[in-house]
Amino acid sequence: MNSSEFFGAIPAATRVRLPKRLQGFQVNRRSWLVQLYYAHPLLHYEVWNLGERRGRLELGLHFESRDRAENERLLRGFQSHLFEIKAALGESVEAEAWDKGWTKVYEVIAYQPFTPEYLERVAARLAQMIVVMQPIFDHVYQNH
Repeated sequence: MNSSEFFGAIPAATRVRLPKRLQGFQVNRRSWLVQLYYAHPLLHYEVWNLGERRGRLELGLHFESRDRAENERLLRGFQSHLFEIKAALGESVEAEAWDKGWTKVYEVIAYQPFTPEYLERVAARLAQMIVVMQPIFDHVYQNH
């Protein structure tokens, strides 16, 4: 499976693992990443190939609004829930400022060849992240 096929298959493989109420996301895709979002394309879940040479894949919720203050507010909101996020998803999840005024809640996993088994593992983890983080996002977004 090549990169484009792998990232093209993530949305469907993730959707079937989500409760009905979370299956209605939309998708932006490139050959090296896929973004899943509900109402705001710039506030999205992302699976990003950091490169075979770097040996990592990133999964997370990215706040890439053009409004730096909005991204920072969302990050602060998630940081206040980081204890419960880590309790549900594990200590590998981090929340931090990033490039261009963007922020993110994410984890990095080991890169593996793009096989159906790896696709299933990545989709299952992404679905798990969405189930845990989307209710927090909804709360933080509505109250910021």
